[in-house]
Amino acid sequence: MKILVLEAGTKERSLIQNAVEKSGHEMLLGESAEQALSLLQAGETRFVIADSEFGGLQEPDLLRRFRSATSQPVYVLVIGSGDGDLTEADDTLYKPLAASELRARIMIGQRFLSLGDSLSHARDQIENMAVYDGLTGLMNRGAFYRTAQGELERARRSASSLSLIALDLDNFKALNERYGLETGDEVLKVISQTIREKSRPYDCIGRWTGDEFVIALPGVIGADAEKITDRIIKGIRSSNITYQEAVLNVSVSAGIASASNIGAATEVEPLIQQARQAMARAKEGGGNQVNLTYV
Repeated sequence: MKILVLEAGTKERSLIQNAVEKSGHEMLLGESAEQALSLLQAGETRFVIADSEFGGLQEPDLLRRFRSATSQPVYVLVIGSGDGDLTEADDTLYKPLAASELRARIMIGQRFLSLGDSLSHARDQIENMAVYDGLTGLMNRGAFYRTAQGELERARRSASSLSLIALDLDNFKALNERYGLETGDEVLKVISQTIREKSRPYDCIGRWTGDEFVIALPGVIGADAEKITDRIIKGIRSSNITYQEAVLNVSVSAGIASASNIGAATEVEPLIQQARQAMARAKEGGGNQVNLTYV
């Protein structure tokens, strides 16, 4: 695999190159953010390691442009220096760099890309089957359950972690009653698209029931799962949803069930229900917030 590196520091660049090559990959040295986009569009690479202080990386929506440059999943590992680092990254590693930790993160990124490829292949195979929700285009309940079960089995075999997120719109019933079911459906479509955009390309996303959505996050627990959830919630809150020129203020409550020690007795259904219970607690706390539970 070719890994594109955007790093101006000689010492860090040398360390990254050593880690990339010892991991069995080839390093492509990028000179600018625009060159990185060109290489991604050409299919030369799908893995980017970038210093947050590298020229051009602070451009708004740049990482989103990285991901939209190709139809295949793109993984971005940011080398950060503290506050203000890029929040849209798939992973962040802080200076000073440790070679062993960098190699471990490269391995994780490679696995995520592999999972993304497997999921894309699976989606191609089942495209003609009734697995997608007709309104939102997300996986329906049954398809999500089966896919999440597969993610759990992979996590069990690799002694990895898994988090389940449950999201539910606040006061959706009142919105339907005030603006009508058609407007409610349009809101669900916008919310679904926002969840897709704010999630990682290899995450498993489904519509569970009504205005409730579920997401499986392989390899993520605790605070990292909260960061992804917060990103989704903020994206939904800032979505431009209107009805007859009136802006609709839409918010969601979210619950997370994080499992770090996945044993033989761990099953998907209890994880989903624990995430939904955590979501209910978030609603009881006033909504528009996240509740995290470890299992």
